[in-house]
Amino acid sequence: MIVLRREIGDVLRDARQRQGRTLREVSSAARVSLGYLSEVERGQKEASSELLGSICEALDVPLSTVLREVSDRVAVAEGLFVPDTVPDDFASAVVRVPARRELTPIG
Repeated sequence: MIVLRREIGDVLRDARQRQGRTLREVSSAARVSLGYLSEVERGQKEASSELLGSICEALDVPLSTVLREVSDRVAVAEGLFVPDTVPDDFASAVVRVPARRELTPIG
């Protein structure tokens, strides 16, 4: 059986480890206890949307990217085909959102 909290935890742990960061570093940046973040990564605790957003921000990974990776993992576990691109008809129907501009320091 697929347990969503385990998939979310795996994706978050993979992102953290790819960055070479410790649980302590990320928990401090996300303002969450080290123990709680560890439980989230191990799939023992269900992260609220606010907490998940805070962890993603601390990892500098968009929440949508994490959710997409989780969705792909669930689809694979269900035996579904996961395309590696967005179909043209879907892409053309999506409203484009302008990219965020970086702020330049003044002074």
